Amino acid sequence: MNAAASQPSPPRRGLTTRQKLLAAVGVWLAGTIALIAIYGFSGTRNKEFEPQNEFKLDNWVHLGIFSINKAVLYLFLAGALTCVTMIWIARRMHDRPNKVQAAVETLFHLMRENITFSAMEERMAAKWFPFIGALFLFIMFSNLVGYIPLPTNTEHEITVFGVQVPSFSLYAATANLSIPLVLAIVVFVAYTYEGVRAKGPIGYLKGLIPAGVKGGMAVFIFFLEVLSNLMRLLSLSIRLFANILAGHLIILFFAGALGVILGVAWLAWATLPLAIVVFAFEVILIAGLQAFIFATLTAIYLGDAVSEGH
Repeated sequence: MNAAASQPSPPRRGLTTRQKLLAAVGVWLAGTIALIAIYGFSGTRNKEFEPQNEFKLDNWVHLGIFSINKAVLYLFLAGALTCVTMIWIARRMHDRPNKVQAAVETLFHLMRENITFSAMEERMAAKWFPFIGALFLFIMFSNLVGYIPLPTNTEHEITVFGVQVPSFSLYAATANLSIPLVLAIVVFVAYTYEGVRAKGPIGYLKGLIPAGVKGGMAVFIFFLEVLSNLMRLLSLSIRLFANILAGHLIILFFAGALGVILGVAWLAWATLPLAIVVFAFEVILIAGLQAFIFATLTAIYLGDAVSEGH
């Protein structure tokens, strides 16, 4: 009997994934029912709350056209993260890579082989790879930083130990059209410069007209190609801006803004799981995908600018 008592008890098994999901659904359902019971099913529309003000830029330091606001802060954070992380990782490379180094090497291969060297010849790719790689990382970090809640909402301040502090909010510099537009202008200038350098000003302009096209059609095609190049500014900037802005607005609405606008407490709680799903989708896929698309198009435009068919 003593021997039986001394035997170790079997290890306790934790909750399974299914049990955890059922528990989460139970908490969500119970919370929804409780809020309906306490505050009622319907509410009064809130006309004071304006969700678009989350993206309003209030100047913190007034320096004329160089004033500092939260967009500048997010750009600084993205730039610092781009530089610090890459330098820190580069100084800690090993012959037998760990998981972090393996992930970085995969990212490096993506930027070098899939984005840059696949769009232009080797010598030109080696020249422009630092620019395209830095552009990719900067946009990716700008997008990712935008999903970190930071105390940047100066419109709605909270009191902490008697001190007024800005409330936490989500904001991305790339959700402000001026930032993607400036990046697009830099890309436009870069590939135009490369095309003029390779072919000369006249040769570059002639290259806009396909071989064999003459007469009035050549003039029409020339102006169409000029317009097409200018439209690249809009396609690059608006694609990045619209995707990031839309993602932030959807998260904001599902995370409670919809319930606040309609004055319905239970709706804010009921849509919270959707906010978590969209948040994960944006962080895991959209942030990197938009950086990949922007960098890939940049490489294509640079390669196209010097190609004989252009």
